[in-house]
Amino acid sequence: MKNSKEIVRKALNHITSEKIPLDLGSTSVSGIHVTCVSELRQYYGLENRPIKVIEPYQMLGEIEDDLLEVIGIDTVPFPSQYTIFGFKNEDWKEFMAPWGQLLLVPQSFRTTKDINGDLLIYPQGDTKAPPSGRMPTNSYFFDTIIRQQPIDEEKLNPLDNLEEFSIISDDDLKWYAMQAKIMASSERAIVAGIGGTAFGDIAFVPAPFLKYPKGIRDIEEWYISTITRQDYIHQIFSKQCEIAIKNLKRIHSILSDVIDVIYICGTDFGTQISTFCSIETYENLYSPYYKEINNWIHQNTRWKTFKHSCGAIEPLISHFINSGFDIINPVQCSAVGMNPKELKKKYGKYIVFWGGGVETQNTLPFGTPEQVRKEVLQRCEIFYSEGGFVFSPTHNIQARTPIRNIIAMIDAVREFNG
Repeated sequence: MKNSKEIVRKALNHITSEKIPLDLGSTSVSGIHVTCVSELRQYYGLENRPIKVIEPYQMLGEIEDDLLEVIGIDTVPFPSQYTIFGFKNEDWKEFMAPWGQLLLVPQSFRTTKDINGDLLIYPQGDTKAPPSGRMPTNSYFFDTIIRQQPIDEEKLNPLDNLEEFSIISDDDLKWYAMQAKIMASSERAIVAGIGGTAFGDIAFVPAPFLKYPKGIRDIEEWYISTITRQDYIHQIFSKQCEIAIKNLKRIHSILSDVIDVIYICGTDFGTQISTFCSIETYENLYSPYYKEINNWIHQNTRWKTFKHSCGAIEPLISHFINSGFDIINPVQCSAVGMNPKELKKKYGKYIVFWGGGVETQNTLPFGTPEQVRKEVLQRCEIFYSEGGFVFSPTHNIQARTPIRNIIAMIDAVREFNG
């Protein structure tokens, strides 16, 4: 879309532009479920063909160029080489989803069914290993299967929780170089993630990409460890950060100014009603590593850094800013303390709000088209002034969200932009 890159860059630099930029699908937290991608293609009269599952964990669909254009999306993702289940996004094959939709999935997307009819998926596509994901009957996405071995407190080794972090290989760098060459001519803003920069992201702690994960891999045990085993966590984060900086250097030598935004971390710090941890814990355990990553990026690149955290995170926003983040997502305005007017007034000059355009827990899936339109216009009015806003729903558009409501959202953004 002509001028999309410039419009997004203005928003990222807190400059009022002629329109609010629209993101759908550039990240794993602003995507669209495959069922809805298919319905959008049908609504706009585009060719009927199987949707690619580009993120199998949440079953997010690829938004192809023709759909990007007709909707007017201003962003595009830098392709992900690997899925969260550890196999590559390549050699596409047909797959019939449990809900009866024909899809395209990577060759190593291999599943079986258990005795209850739940769909099981395997790390690195190896069906001889224990399954690492489960899609319950009548569900539309996978849940992680916890495979933590019994913990011996005397034998805990931080190296076990570092198994997934390594220096990017030369072969993978060649893949990045090939993709960068393809993406360089894009007129849309490009959002990328290189992996390894997310400290304690609960989606990755169970390691659904490893066949036999070691260390602390149970979600509850991990949260307990952030209080009771902070020295252990520091050892993990410190080495992880060291590796991440080395990878950033290698990646930047190839991507340079091809990308505009880099997705750093999806660690959630909020529930519906409060933060997950104290400010003291955030500053002691997380902030030093975020600062190191963000400082390197800001000193060596033009990239803007993207932090995802759901929930009631208002008490932590100033600390995210001090940690060097440029962007906060998803701006869950329905959570306690997340009043959009107050957020914009207090933090709008210092951080970009990417999301919060319409609630995906209530309004978008369960409201009327008019309710969707009203909420979108209100949020646009609040967040638009002085830039610093990229429109996106509060999170991924979930399966079976009414197409009339999705269209009402898109049309409302167009209406606001005139």
